[in-house]
Amino acid sequence: MTQPVSPPPGSPTQGTTPAPRSRARMLELVFPKDTNYLGTAFGGFVLSLMDKAASVAAVRHARGAVVTARMDGVDFHVPIRVGDAVALDARVVKVGRSSMTIRVDVYRENMASGEQQLATTGFFVFVAVDEDGKPRPVDPLPEGQDTASADPDPEARP
Repeated sequence: MTQPVSPPPGSPTQGTTPAPRSRARMLELVFPKDTNYLGTAFGGFVLSLMDKAASVAAVRHARGAVVTARMDGVDFHVPIRVGDAVALDARVVKVGRSSMTIRVDVYRENMASGEQQLATTGFFVFVAVDEDGKPRPVDPLPEGQDTASADPDPEARP
């Protein structure tokens, strides 16, 4: 029986860990350019961040290229103000043959106090595509991980 060989010290794979599958977390600051005349984040700015986070979770799950097919049920609960941080948690919650539904929870964070509050929630659908842009199959979620209606996961906040 052979033993696995460890990578040599200083090699590119030494000390690496795999990225989480089916999930992505991001943190972004809100600057004046990202806000309206009331000093609150543009909805389009928040949607753009949500789409980015969701796409990373989808690519990780699909292990390849994906395209956004739909933004669904985006709810803005509280305003995000200039100077706040935006913490996003995106996770694949449902998988079809080639599509994935990703829930994205957005928290506004007061940088000074560290307090976070759920600000926005939305669902995004992505389709895995091959090199010709045609839909391709993706692996199902592990047993018991289909959580399309799950509540936000406060432990997963960035």
